[in-house]
Amino acid sequence: MGEKIDVLEHAGEILPAVNKGVLLTSAANGKANTMTISWGMLGVEWARPVFVTFVREGRFTRTLLDETGEFTIGIPGEGFDRKILGRAGSVTGRDIDKIAELGLHTVKSQVVSVPAIAEAVITLECRVVYRQPQDRNALPAGILDRFYPQDVPSTNCDANRDMHIAYYGEVVAAYTM
Repeated sequence: MGEKIDVLEHAGEILPAVNKGVLLTSAANGKANTMTISWGMLGVEWARPVFVTFVREGRFTRTLLDETGEFTIGIPGEGFDRKILGRAGSVTGRDIDKIAELGLHTVKSQVVSVPAIAEAVITLECRVVYRQPQDRNALPAGILDRFYPQDVPSTNCDANRDMHIAYYGEVVAAYTM
């Protein structure tokens, strides 16, 4: 593993990367899975650095997150094959080893039980300190129409019926690879 970093000092690198797509990795019961996310927030809450990620209710990642309460965020660097992000965000890891299929490699994390992705240039290790399902009734129609249309069943990887759950992960380790 590389050099320990102050996650807040690197927010200027991390947040633009999230907008382009980063890898959220979760694991439980001997199975690791990674998925692409492009929604996330980095900040301070309860006097702790936190990364907040949003995972739809029906995702396999949600099952793993709820089991262990831990995840890693892998920030890709220049030269990272963006096709990996496309594939990681469009297939489920329920029935396949998505990490192996994508040609990615995992390394043991420093603090959490969930592995890190070796190809990431920055890794955040997070432990869930709070989770909150989003309330459909609290969202304006424009957001509901765009992000939650009711035409794809929740069992489909491209599901859009189910809402997101916000997972607030305390960043317990952050480093370059």
